[in-house]
Amino acid sequence: MTEAILEIDHLSCGYGTKTVIHDVSLKIVAGEIIGIIGPNGSGKTTLLKSITNIVRPEKGKILFQGRMIPSIPRNELARKVAVVGQIVEPAMMTVQEYILLGRLPYFRRYQFMETGKDILLAQRYMTLTDTDKLKDQLMSQISGGERQLASIARALVQEPRLLLLDEPTSHLDITHQAQILGLIQRLNQELGLTVLMVVHDLNLASEYSNRLVLLNKKNGHLYRTGTPEEVLTEKAIQDVYGTPVVIEKNPLSGKPCIFLATQNII
Repeated sequence: MTEAILEIDHLSCGYGTKTVIHDVSLKIVAGEIIGIIGPNGSGKTTLLKSITNIVRPEKGKILFQGRMIPSIPRNELARKVAVVGQIVEPAMMTVQEYILLGRLPYFRRYQFMETGKDILLAQRYMTLTDTDKLKDQLMSQISGGERQLASIARALVQEPRLLLLDEPTSHLDITHQAQILGLIQRLNQELGLTVLMVVHDLNLASEYSNRLVLLNKKNGHLYRTGTPEEVLTEKAIQDVYGTPVVIEKNPLSGKPCIFLATQNII
């Protein structure tokens, strides 16, 4: 059996006296695309923050490549795990300068400038993410979708083994949603990149994930993990979201497609 790149073992964590996630266990194998789904407040972002050691476990442990996350030096962890957040701030720097920030974990002591290798890597991932044409523009001058692509390029120049994305398509139109999730799928296939992403839209999660992790806000537990077909059932969505739905197969992909069971149909 393939070894887990990330192992979450009986994890409980939260903020202050409030525990958000209770007793969650999960193994992620190298090369998977995992979608984390669940209602608002169910702990999806908290789970990502615990992997990067921003939120410390109350109980349980998280291992990356067999090592406890807290024992891995910050710079070393940043060379192996990259994060793309929900909102990318419109910084007053060029797109290329922003993307090159992803090389900071590789800087030596007293190094203040990028190396030739850093520039070449930035160019490679700007080309891959179709942001090379934007490289001289300010981050504040480009669209939200373009900033999200630049953020993914910045994460990729870290040369990570694991990419964490927190709602990478939130606030984006359908064109940019398809562009970004299609890119993530391509990165997974071409680079062997392991991806763990929070996705609000259940249909997008179904289409672009190999496996889903469904968190339950009612008790903070993991409700179910498995393929989209195993997780996205009418009963599961009713139980976790409290919303009646109808599920059909997407006629093109065969993946589950969720429709609201609207009561107002005449």
